[in-house]
Amino acid sequence: MRMKLFAVLLVLGAVLMAASPLQSTLDAAKTLCCGLKQLLPVAAMLMIVLAGVIYAAGQMMGAETRARANVWATAALTGALIAVLIYAIAPSVLNTMYGGTTQINADVCGTC
Repeated sequence: MRMKLFAVLLVLGAVLMAASPLQSTLDAAKTLCCGLKQLLPVAAMLMIVLAGVIYAAGQMMGAETRARANVWATAALTGALIAVLIYAIAPSVLNTMYGGTTQINADVCGTC
């Protein structure tokens, strides 16, 4: 009895998995693109504000702390720049990778 149930579940799982692996990959790419479009601008702005706060706080400290604060602020600004670049480039890269893979030629990063 258990073997029959296991065999039925195994066949059902195989049928469901084979139905559209390309569609699930396309859905994952859409989810990734929408997540990037929503998260990265906010993160970049917060990193710019954080860099300003770190720099200003470091100017009130001693020489060693001021130097450390400059390094941290520069790292935050670099992170913000990279976030903006990813935000600008990722949709076109994902569309190039996944846009022409279906019969409908879907726009991966269309509307979120």
